[in-house]
Amino acid sequence: MFKVYNCILGEHDLRLVALAAAICALASFTAVNLVHHVRRTVGYMRPVWLCVAATATGFGIWATHFIAMLAFSPGLPTGYDVALTITSLVAAIALTGVGLATAVLTTVPGARWLGGAIVGGGIAVMHYTGMAAFEIPGRIDWDPFLVVASIALGTLIGAFALPVGLHDRSAKSMISGSALLTVAICSHHFTAMAAAALIPDPTITVSEAAIPTSWLAVLVSIAALTILLLTFAALALDIRDRRHAERETDRMRRLANAAFEGLLVCDGDVIATVNASLAELVGSSEEQLVGRDLAAILPNEEARLQLEQRPNATFETVLQTTNGATIVVEVICRPISFVNKPHRAIAIRDLRDRKKAERHIEFLAHHDTLTGLANRNTFDKKLDDLIAAQRARGSHDQSHIAVLCLDLDRFKEVNDLFGHAAGDEVLQTVARCTSKVLRDGQTMARLGGDEFAIIVPRLSDPTRAGRIAESVLNALRIENENSSHAAAAVSASIGIAIFPTDASDRTSLMSHSDTALYRAKAEGGGTYRFFESAMGDQVRDRRMIEHDLRYAISRRELSLVYQPQARTLDREIIGFEALLRWNNPERGTIPPNVFIPIAEESGLILQIGEWVLREACQEAARWFHRLNVAVNVSAIQLHSANFAQLVHEVLFQTGLAPNRLELEITETALIRDLHRALSTLRQLKGLGVRIAMDDFGTGYSSLSNLRAFPFDKIKIDGSFIRSVNEGGQAATIVRAVLGLGRGLDLPVLAEGVETAEELAFLSAEACQEAQGYFLGKPQPIGAFERYTGADSTAKQGLRVVVG
Repeated sequence: MFKVYNCILGEHDLRLVALAAAICALASFTAVNLVHHVRRTVGYMRPVWLCVAATATGFGIWATHFIAMLAFSPGLPTGYDVALTITSLVAAIALTGVGLATAVLTTVPGARWLGGAIVGGGIAVMHYTGMAAFEIPGRIDWDPFLVVASIALGTLIGAFALPVGLHDRSAKSMISGSALLTVAICSHHFTAMAAAALIPDPTITVSEAAIPTSWLAVLVSIAALTILLLTFAALALDIRDRRHAERETDRMRRLANAAFEGLLVCDGDVIATVNASLAELVGSSEEQLVGRDLAAILPNEEARLQLEQRPNATFETVLQTTNGATIVVEVICRPISFVNKPHRAIAIRDLRDRKKAERHIEFLAHHDTLTGLANRNTFDKKLDDLIAAQRARGSHDQSHIAVLCLDLDRFKEVNDLFGHAAGDEVLQTVARCTSKVLRDGQTMARLGGDEFAIIVPRLSDPTRAGRIAESVLNALRIENENSSHAAAAVSASIGIAIFPTDASDRTSLMSHSDTALYRAKAEGGGTYRFFESAMGDQVRDRRMIEHDLRYAISRRELSLVYQPQARTLDREIIGFEALLRWNNPERGTIPPNVFIPIAEESGLILQIGEWVLREACQEAARWFHRLNVAVNVSAIQLHSANFAQLVHEVLFQTGLAPNRLELEITETALIRDLHRALSTLRQLKGLGVRIAMDDFGTGYSSLSNLRAFPFDKIKIDGSFIRSVNEGGQAATIVRAVLGLGRGLDLPVLAEGVETAEELAFLSAEACQEAQGYFLGKPQPIGAFERYTGADSTAKQGLRVVVG
């Protein structure tokens, strides 16, 4: 290093050294600028501009060498061999051309590094060829170490110069590349000069054909002028290209920003421009993305390779945002010409919304939208798979699969009383509470309406299914206790069937669990039952009754019988209670306590109740004697939204006076929705209809109900009347109710009077009215014509008696 330093300061004119460095820098900047122009050029002009770039760079290297040689003062006569001097210039241009072509025209990995190294090698070839042209009266001894060092410096620094200068078109990259190329040329030259030791030798003379130093100055001046002209040309081209590129970029940006998809244009793997949609998607600005490598936003190397190898093909990959998050996107690449150079346009579509919609559709295909539970299709497939897997395991697998069918008790009433929104809330509550008590592997599904089912696989003991059912029912009870909303109160019935004990396939297993469910509901609900083979016949019979009941009205199988109601003092008939009977041609007479609960569960009670009301009113309107008619009303009818309107319509159509109609309501029907029941009863009272509380004493018997609701009569249940002659609690209760009626100024009617002793007890206790077999059995109304005066003869006789 000291030897090089001493060579520069002691043996060179520093002014010419500075000039050589300036010419070298100018030539380097021109070379980098022209190479960029070569990259942007397409077609036949690309080789032309490559030759121009090689000529400018070669002249620059050659001029730097010979200006530095002019600055060298050996103290001896000097000259330059013409042929070798020209050879050195040609070598500089040729090798520089090869290096630049390698860096620009080839796409193999490391091409820019190899091209830069070739340019560095050309510097060395030009220098030592030029030194061979240098003639002095003496000889030159070379320091091998410094010769190798000079070649290494030129080659290595040149290898860095082109990759840096060609990284992008920013001023930083171009200046850095030019500086490295300048350092490569200068470091090589002065290290090589330090390696040369001039030894005078009088026997050696300078050839007369050698170029004098003055001529060399002229040649160098020409070279410098050439470099200047090419530099100005490169600058002009660069300015023109930049303006053209800016215009084209601006035009493309305006078009691209109109697109909703993310768009970018790449020069190789370098981002040339992006639109606003892509910048927003990545979470960066457009300026920050331009010049970055494509891998910064598309990290998947295989995806980038696919973009290059399969243009116009759409595929999915991930996009990297600036905050490190990844987004699933769809990409497609298309080759385009941008600023007169091949580029790649890449469209990027955000798939998050589409993927979310696909996941939602997939969820809807397998789940119930209201509760989020599995739907029937998913449930069936799951159960089929479990049964198939257990069959495949063979007889050595002693485990069982339990299916629990769950149905809500009186769910239809919740919808009728509180609306479908409240019903949906109840279904969601059941799904949430039940799911909490299930374990992993146990699947719950909503099959439809208020029907749910649970699969419990791998049961070693089938009785454990009962404990799971108890946990579900207990969870619902706790939810009811913690809820203050009346509509949230819900109970359920559960039927359980076991595979392979009860059935060998899914269809039979579901049917048997459904049969057990009907047994649980028939026993009052709020409980669970295991399937038993005897249940099948009972459930089928119950379903057949329901089926026949649906057609009972149209087939005229229903009829009314009437039971007299009389005053206890003189046994005078004051009215009749209409009672429903069903006579089926195949089954015969079916008791009301069998078909009425089925009608209520199936919802047929509304249709049947309307028929009973209309028939009873129509019959009573024909009676000459204005006796009352009493009709029982179920809880479902009372809470029906249009029940009061129906009663008004029937009264209007039949012509029956409202005060002759008495509607009997059980107290149980009131407590399910006090406010709605009170509203309906007040509407009925507004019509003039009489209201009786039926079966008093068997329900809640709340005194607040007597005070709040507009009752006209209290009916004591017959179960108390049958025990009054025995004394004890029954007689005390009857006396208390009679006293309560007198206190509230409400007449009391006793049901179920079957003996003279019972009637005598009631008379003694001042009970106003009675009803029972002792006073008259339920019969068709024709049996009571003498009381109703339905025919003309009776009417005339009654008139005489009354008169």
